[in-house]
Amino acid sequence: MKSSVLLESGTGELEIIVFIVNGNAYCINVLKTREIIQLNEVRPGALTNKSILGLTSVRDKVMTVIDLSYILDKKSTDLTSGKMALVCEFNNQEVMFVVDSIVGIQRIKWSDITKPDRLLKASLTVGNVLTDSGILLLLDFEKIITDLSDADNVYLKSKETIKIKAERKSKIIYIAEDSKTIRALLKEVLVAAGYMNITLFDNGQDALKAIFELKEKYGEGFKRAVDLLITDIEMPILDGHTLTRRIKEDNLLSELPVVIFSSLITEDLFHKGEKVGADRQISKPSIDNLVASLDELLF
Repeated sequence: MKSSVLLESGTGELEIIVFIVNGNAYCINVLKTREIIQLNEVRPGALTNKSILGLTSVRDKVMTVIDLSYILDKKSTDLTSGKMALVCEFNNQEVMFVVDSIVGIQRIKWSDITKPDRLLKASLTVGNVLTDSGILLLLDFEKIITDLSDADNVYLKSKETIKIKAERKSKIIYIAEDSKTIRALLKEVLVAAGYMNITLFDNGQDALKAIFELKEKYGEGFKRAVDLLITDIEMPILDGHTLTRRIKEDNLLSELPVVIFSSLITEDLFHKGEKVGADRQISKPSIDNLVASLDELLF
């Protein structure tokens, strides 16, 4: 699947794939999906986790097959009937999510994505999308993968090996990240590294508002209240690319270092981050590279 051109045009739009699981509509950013395939033979694995159906191969690549039906509704998928699958890549590993059917691709605006209702499948949703045909839930696929690979959690492993440095304690870092799970893990690792002063935001709009308020309060001295921003790309209300551009286009705020930390950093999109002025772009979950970049930008 080719990368969408919408992120190149500055329209503030993106494309989502709408799919059905147990009669309910969900969506995923097109850029997070390598391809859509008809699910064929699945070989059951030795794992006892009911969320994992087994293994399959696609063009000589072995992939883990994840059962979204069980994850969302605790209903195991019946593989005797034809199913579709979303092939995605997270943490440098390709995985497959089984769905009942694919509705199609829709174009929406980042501003159309609102914060999720925390009472409705709260931990698995990063945003709601209101469309003419109803409400779509934008799923937190990174949390799903993180939960399934808890024993091999890259963030927690990095926490165990990272070296703390006292001089990091004085630096003030803002983080804009829509996934509650990734926000918590990222803060935990950075605190372990010595970056103690961290403020979290779950969308780009709130982060931008807070940074502009610092500008209004301190003027040229705004960096006494924030030293660096880490931002995801895909977030409700305001995406990370637009957040970065708004900061870098401001005469005063342009001095603020911005690090894009996202699973959407591909060769095709890397130049988009450069275009909006990001100081560094790091692919999740490269924590070691993230900490090294923070040190380079702050000291």
